[in-house]
Amino acid sequence: MSKIRLRAIKKRKDNGRRKMREIIDVNLKARKVDFIECQTELLAVGLFSDAKRLDKVNEQLNKKLAGAIERVIELGDFKGKAGSTTVIYSSGQIGAKRLILAGLGEKKKATLDTLRKAAANVANKAVGMKLGKVSLALHRAFGGRFGFAAMAGSIAEGTHFGCYRYDEFVTADENSRPDLVEVELIDNNTAQVRDLRKGILPGDIIGKAQSYARTLSNRPANVINPDKLADAAKELAKKSENLSCTVLDEKQIAAKGMGGVLAVGSGSQNKPRFIVLKYSPSGKAAGRLPTVGLVGKAITFDSGGISIKPAAKMDQMKLDKSGGIAVLGAVKATAELGLPINVYGIIPAAENMPSGTSYRPGDIITTFSGKTVEVQNTDAEGRMILCDGLSYAVEQNCDVIIDIATLTGACMVALGKYMAGLMGNDNKLLKQLQRAADDSGEKVWPMPSSEEYAEEMKSKIADLKNIGSRWGGACTAAAFLRQFAKDKKWAHLDIAGMEVFEKSTEFAMQGASGFGVRLLTSYLMNVAKKKA
Repeated sequence: MSKIRLRAIKKRKDNGRRKMREIIDVNLKARKVDFIECQTELLAVGLFSDAKRLDKVNEQLNKKLAGAIERVIELGDFKGKAGSTTVIYSSGQIGAKRLILAGLGEKKKATLDTLRKAAANVANKAVGMKLGKVSLALHRAFGGRFGFAAMAGSIAEGTHFGCYRYDEFVTADENSRPDLVEVELIDNNTAQVRDLRKGILPGDIIGKAQSYARTLSNRPANVINPDKLADAAKELAKKSENLSCTVLDEKQIAAKGMGGVLAVGSGSQNKPRFIVLKYSPSGKAAGRLPTVGLVGKAITFDSGGISIKPAAKMDQMKLDKSGGIAVLGAVKATAELGLPINVYGIIPAAENMPSGTSYRPGDIITTFSGKTVEVQNTDAEGRMILCDGLSYAVEQNCDVIIDIATLTGACMVALGKYMAGLMGNDNKLLKQLQRAADDSGEKVWPMPSSEEYAEEMKSKIADLKNIGSRWGGACTAAAFLRQFAKDKKWAHLDIAGMEVFEKSTEFAMQGASGFGVRLLTSYLMNVAKKKA
């Protein structure tokens, strides 16, 4: 065979192995520069809807732009409403080619999340405009209200969020978006730039961890199954000397007596895995530091099993692994931040499918704790794998245990798609998580899981049953899980409805949200700082 023909065959084979597109790389930094002279493709500033006059930076820009900012306000084209933007082309009057005004809403209602969302909005617009360099001066509208480091952290997280696109499997050749976006936070004050740099580092780490989680969550079930998810955890551990990863296969899960995980995964040819990531900080004092166990539900696809779901929106059931992946993202951020705290990331992973080997309604399952559970609905599978994860965290003697899961549609009925349900057995822990929610912008709302709800979960032929009555389903599910936390401080986050944007918004593209990464990381940072 000729060399020319061999090369042609090789080329055809290479073309058949298309490399998946990487997510957009975001490079963040802070720079001292005059706002008027800053050479950039897009300069972003913020304005409040109730501002009586332009702040100093906007006043300077407005003067150089011959009153263009005041004109769009006077015309009613820009009112400073939260989520709104307008672009002004500079025509060489300032260093930036374009100026984007980002609405911040009412000043009295502004929080760090206002900045986070404004940065996401600007980043989203910049990617849509295919711009490779963006300069942000959004913080200047706030003065020093929240501290420059804190503001920089929120802006960094928001920038990653807005730049994110999930298009790994898009084969179109046209360059629909930049591969790299250079983003700089700018100020003309040396001390403030120094503080901005301090805040960018943690914000950059957390933002990247959330994008990592969004990508894993978005990947479909034919790409991510329990074994592939375990591979991702192993790969994560390889990148940090303070992380270790242990994965139990189906035989080891059976040997351990983890009947809940084994039952849920029994109907699929993709066998379950029990993933344990352990983060231990450097130094001899690590053993004396608190240990937090994070337990995340990772159903890589949830058909409902024999109690099969309706066909509508079943494609979104690839996102039933979002709790487990939020744990992966939080552990990733914790390791990169080098927090002085011990963390277990416990991720029971299974695929819930109907087949001749599936677990059935009426089955009685013995869980890792020794408690028995009567299965009344195979679509109440999340609690069946989480109970084994919780028992494992208890066995590891974690001081605090937090589980996170897309657990119940009932939680979405109660709270809509605006915040996650928060339940637990320790009021101090619940308040700590509420503070972390405020810090991270990932909202939660406390709900009960007390004895009235636990009573509903008792079975007449086993210790427990896996589903309660029609009413209060999020609360009865949490009450079920509570039985496996024993005397440990425990909290449960039901993130059903929060894991996905069903359509694009002004600051996020359609798809997985990565909800929980910022929340859990903020909680761990507060514990490490002894502020929790």
